[in-house]
Amino acid sequence: MNIAIIGLGLMGGSAAIDLKKRGFAGKIIGVDNNKLHAETALHVGIVDEIATLDEAIRQSDLIMVAVPVDSALKLIPKILDRIKGQAITDMCSTKEMICRLVKYHPKRKNYVAAHPMAGTEFSGPWAAMSGLFDGKAVIFCDAEESDIRALATVRRMYETLNMRITFMDSTNHDRHVAYVSHISHISSFALALTVLDQERSQKHIFDLASGGFDSTVRLAKSSAEMWSPIFEQNAENVVQVLETYINKLKNFKDAISEGDRARMDDLINKSNKIKKILK
Repeated sequence: MNIAIIGLGLMGGSAAIDLKKRGFAGKIIGVDNNKLHAETALHVGIVDEIATLDEAIRQSDLIMVAVPVDSALKLIPKILDRIKGQAITDMCSTKEMICRLVKYHPKRKNYVAAHPMAGTEFSGPWAAMSGLFDGKAVIFCDAEESDIRALATVRRMYETLNMRITFMDSTNHDRHVAYVSHISHISSFALALTVLDQERSQKHIFDLASGGFDSTVRLAKSSAEMWSPIFEQNAENVVQVLETYINKLKNFKDAISEGDRARMDDLINKSNKIKKILK
C-alpha cells in the first residue's frame, strides 16, 4: 500500500525504513515542513517522494502522523476533514487530549490512536534507523472508537515493525506514561542542569563521566520541541508524578544529611524490588 508519513524525524523515518524493507509499504510519501528534513529523507531513500499534505492524502491508503503532540492536535482534525476513506494513525506520546478533540468528528472511526514506546535521544531523519521498534510495546488507545478495518490495518503495520500490541483507554495511558516515560526525561533534564550548574569545567565532566552517569543523563539530549508539548499536554499527571518523585528525593536527602545508614539501606533495598518488574 501507499503510506503517507507526516513528520520525517526519528520515529517517522525509522518506521518508513522498515515498512518498506519488510514489504508492508509499496510506496512511502513524505511530508515535512522542514525543507532540510524533507530533502535529507528523500536523498537517503527513507521516502520515495516528497509531497504536500493534500497530495500525500490523495495518494495514500494509510496516513501516519509523526510530529510533536502540539502539532498533531492541529493536524489530525484537518486530515480527518480531507480523507475519503483512508485510515489515519499517529505516534504521539500523549493521547487523552487528541482523542477528546476528535471524539465527535464524523470520520472519527478512520483514526487509530497509537503510541509506539520506542525512541532514542536523537532527532531528525539522520537519526532514523532500522529495527528501532523491534520488540518494543505499542499502545492502542480507545480502540473501540476505531473502525475494525482501520484498526486491523494499523495493527498489521505495527506487527510488521515487530512490536508488542496492548490496549488501553487514553486516560489511563497518559497516567501510566507519566510514570514510565515522562518522569524519566524530566529527571534526566534536571540532572544535566544540576551537573552543568555545579561543574563549570566541561572537561572534568567528560573525564569523570562513566556508564552510570551517561545512561542516566542520556535523555537530556532530547529536544525541547518534542518534550515541552508532551509535558504541557500531560501536565496534571506529570505534576502528580513529580510531587511523588520530589518526596522520594527528600527522603534520600534527609537520610543522608542525618547520617541515617539504616534508612539509606531501607530506601535502596525497597527500590531494588524493581528487579522483579524489569528483568
